[in-house]
Amino acid sequence: MSAKTMTGAKMVVQALIDQGVDTVFGYPGGAVLPIYDEIFQQNSIKHILVRHEQGAVHAAEGYARSTGKVGVALVTSGPGATNAVTGLTDALMDSIPILVLTGQVPTFMIGSDAFQEADTVGITRPCTKHNWLVKETDKLSGIIHEAFHVATSGRPGPVLIDIPKDVQFASGTYTKANPSQSYYQPQVKGDIEGITDLVAAMEKAKKPLFYTGGGVINSGPAASQLLRELVEATGFPITSTLMGLGAYPASGDKWLGMLGMHGLYEANWAMHDCDLMINIGARFDDRITGILDKFAPNSIKAHIDIDPSSINKVIQTDIPIIGDVAHVLEDILKVWKSRGRKTKVDHVAKWWGQIKDWKKINCLAYTQEGKVIKPQHALTRLEELTKHRAKDRYICTEVGQHQMWAAQYLGFEHPNQWMTSGGLGTMGYGHPASIGVQMAHPDALVINIAGEASWLMNMQEMGTAVQYRLPVKQFILNNERLGMVRQWQELLHGERYSSSWSESLPDFVKLAEAFGAKGILCSDPADLDDAIMEMLNHDGPVLFDCLVEKHENCFPMIPSGKAHNDMLLGDADTQGVIDAKGSVLV
Repeated sequence: MSAKTMTGAKMVVQALIDQGVDTVFGYPGGAVLPIYDEIFQQNSIKHILVRHEQGAVHAAEGYARSTGKVGVALVTSGPGATNAVTGLTDALMDSIPILVLTGQVPTFMIGSDAFQEADTVGITRPCTKHNWLVKETDKLSGIIHEAFHVATSGRPGPVLIDIPKDVQFASGTYTKANPSQSYYQPQVKGDIEGITDLVAAMEKAKKPLFYTGGGVINSGPAASQLLRELVEATGFPITSTLMGLGAYPASGDKWLGMLGMHGLYEANWAMHDCDLMINIGARFDDRITGILDKFAPNSIKAHIDIDPSSINKVIQTDIPIIGDVAHVLEDILKVWKSRGRKTKVDHVAKWWGQIKDWKKINCLAYTQEGKVIKPQHALTRLEELTKHRAKDRYICTEVGQHQMWAAQYLGFEHPNQWMTSGGLGTMGYGHPASIGVQMAHPDALVINIAGEASWLMNMQEMGTAVQYRLPVKQFILNNERLGMVRQWQELLHGERYSSSWSESLPDFVKLAEAFGAKGILCSDPADLDDAIMEMLNHDGPVLFDCLVEKHENCFPMIPSGKAHNDMLLGDADTQGVIDAKGSVLV
């Protein structure tokens, strides 16, 4: 396109089209009406009217996480922008590429406390990768294109553009994107000396372990494929953070399961005892490390990350490699193969023997008896009845016990099919995120695993699902409690249950029907499979109210301030709690 003169509002829409955007999630208001007027006059971009600006940003996150593309949200000034802050912070913590466009009062009114004015750039500076206040229409299109480049380059993340209303009305010259001229050019190729050092360490390791995170998925499909090739070629065991699930298939024979606070026994012990830890795209989160001075104390630690600020931020690294995961893995494989594909085969086999001994402790064991559904059983049956759709099944979650159970009992074979709030732990994330996923994949099976408390935080988005005929399934594990809060109060606060349940929950079936959706109630284990199939076979949105055991705890669990191998394990026989050495605690 040659240079053209157009209004700022027109520039916004044209830039989104040029960037390949097909869906925008938003909520109109006075400060963005010119943009909404331009949206009305075109057919290239679908606009999804959410019911709350937080929902718009979470929907954009779900879209982005499930596609690898930038998710876009459009909100008005003042409260529209401040309502977007939680979603922006969530995306920043989990490295999700989204663009939030906010309206602003006219430039000549900025600073006058005008109606619905807020210092959006100031408010969102700590929770965006970068943000802009555009005061000249001629600069608007270039900034939008730059924003897409910043959001997706290096460590992905959220960006925001604040656009005053007079800039939207005024005319200027539209310019196309030219990423090569951007000031932001993060390093993608890893240092070959560091890569060679890592390969040398792999050749000498007796107890190696791949520790992978969301950075593998963010790097794109090639990274996950290269990771799988490296794991199979070396025979090394692999574990993952919550955000990295699906980068390596759960059915793979080298898979140890998720590690961390509610990770598997064998994964956490392998992390503790390994002599070479290869961190690929994870950030040494506190939910993984536990107390720092006891974290994998006898290991050489390698860290591969696109973000230089993540290196040595939490854990001192012996072999730091800054670069894009896909590029680095490709070079690791090349160097390792060129040096003869060497590993200490006998020692690695002995290491696997130790891991198999740890696996004999079935840390996810539970007993389903009587007429009350165990939450673990509900997810086990959901997995069994949907795993044949592994290629087009997308799982979102809210935050709490149900989130951890979903990570433990559902298997993920492919990247980009697991959407959850990891770093920020945002209740209310999953419902709007599932809407974003369904918009991106209209024919896929999209299920949001929820707790009743989390789901209620953005329940209004059921109206969005109904309006756009999105067949998202809301699978609520209803224990009538703030489950994770109640669990901590039981185990760590002397069973003083301070404000950890609501005494006035709605009838979820009637609530679904009030929105025009289908509601299903299940309280008997004998009816569970039929009820799940009824949910899956319905061609519209469903709200599934699964009444589960009210006081079930989520194990394994690393108590706060403990080492990552100091786990509490639920004992299905005694209904008590034992630590990793078998001592009964409660």
